[in-house]
Amino acid sequence: MDIDKQLEIIQRGCAELINVEELRKKLQRGKPLRVKMGFDPTAPDLHLGHCVAIHKLRHFQELGHTVIFLIGDFTGMIGDPSGRSETRPPLTREDVLRNAETYKEQVFKILDPEKTEVRFNSEWMDKFDAADFIRLASRYTVARMLERDDFEKRYKSNTPISVHEFLYPLIQGYDSVALKADIELGGTDQKFNLLMGRHLQSQEGQESQCIMTMPILEGLDGVKKMSKSYGNYIGVNDEPADMFGKVMSISDELMWRYYELVSRKSLEEIAELKKGVESGALHPKAAKEELAMDIVGQYHGDDKGEEARQGFNAVFAKGGIPDDIETFSCEQGEASAPAAFLADAGLSKSRGEARRLIKQGAFSVDGEKNEDAEAPLAKGEYIIKLGKKRFLKLLVQ
Repeated sequence: MDIDKQLEIIQRGCAELINVEELRKKLQRGKPLRVKMGFDPTAPDLHLGHCVAIHKLRHFQELGHTVIFLIGDFTGMIGDPSGRSETRPPLTREDVLRNAETYKEQVFKILDPEKTEVRFNSEWMDKFDAADFIRLASRYTVARMLERDDFEKRYKSNTPISVHEFLYPLIQGYDSVALKADIELGGTDQKFNLLMGRHLQSQEGQESQCIMTMPILEGLDGVKKMSKSYGNYIGVNDEPADMFGKVMSISDELMWRYYELVSRKSLEEIAELKKGVESGALHPKAAKEELAMDIVGQYHGDDKGEEARQGFNAVFAKGGIPDDIETFSCEQGEASAPAAFLADAGLSKSRGEARRLIKQGAFSVDGEKNEDAEAPLAKGEYIIKLGKKRFLKLLVQ
């Protein structure tokens, strides 16, 4: 492919590329680049915010380059201090490896496993002895390390910084040396660590890697970054109907950012859709359905995307009740209080979550909003709705 066209695809959605001319020279050689991205599997579940950079790796694969999916089983036991206001609690090797298996399962819903080189940084870091670590630590000064934003803030606020946290960016940088990476990807909060790879490669006499930072994806609220702790995320392992419904809940403006960063559509296809909406030839809802089907299709198959669309329109757009609504029975009394049966039936994760959602006005009984979490329902049969997409037929006996 023409170099300019490759660069256009590579830079799609990119926050920063250091630097374009160096990357152009690498591409002009006509050899597949070694494209590295590291993952510290400190938690087992991925959401679309994590997948922004993974989609970029897919772009590189489609252009014929080699993607190195680096699992930081060694650095995972340190814990990435990027953006942290305190030291991370340590994880065991067993914790990290267990999470790594879940990561691989989810990541290969986007990446082509046949074109992905999976590596673990314990391959070379386990061979380091005390003298090797001392030599690595000598490659960077404390003053330069404290220029890093999160370290600087913690130092000025007298928040403890453990010495081992300084090792993290050094080891991540050394990973690039060990893998002879041509380019490394990461979030915008990873820039310091990515630059460390350039620094150490240069010291080792290697050609320095280019670095690419990808933006932080906003969550469903369109304000805060996507995060499980904020409750504004779309999980890679979400059920198709839930995933579809969540995408449909985002704003029309945010929809285009999702299209650019986490859809399979080409830039030309996105431009055509946007043109249709702006001209009035295409309703924004139809464009959002196209996005939702695309996202569901990536993680569950395109047939599930269409099925989720039909289900969404039947339930939400038309105000209907799902055909496969589950039935739950309970005894009248304490068990028929909303906070109790919502948790017991699995509509909420806990009674505490049920109380919070009820307080927010997300709970209704037979179409009527109910804000009393503790008042038991009388004997009878009810249609329960929690939020926009959770239904239950309740039998109180």
